[in-house]
Amino acid sequence: MTQKIQRRLKIKAHIRTKLSGTAERPRLSVFRSNSQIYAQVINDAEGKTLASASSLSIKDKMTKTEKAALVGKKLAEEAKKAGVEEVVFDRNGYLYHGRVKQLADSAREAGLKF
Repeated sequence: MTQKIQRRLKIKAHIRTKLSGTAERPRLSVFRSNSQIYAQVINDAEGKTLASASSLSIKDKMTKTEKAALVGKKLAEEAKKAGVEEVVFDRNGYLYHGRVKQLADSAREAGLKF
């Protein structure tokens, strides 16, 4: 494992000691790879994923940040269908910048509160 990944996992572990998703406020977790971005709304009390979205299904030619915005919007719609209005944001050790910030902003615009 590279030093960069080890650093992110250490930050992630620190964040997760303070964050957990409940039935009232599930956790919105973001995972970012070099080419894709994934997001899930998770109820940690039951260990269930309530809603999820990813950039895998987007075939249009656009930038990664634009794809992240679409994923955030799609996730908010899925979460609303599952009856979720408020979430706790888990950046998963990534900096709140770029694609992660874009996903969060578009999820907020689509109606999720966090």
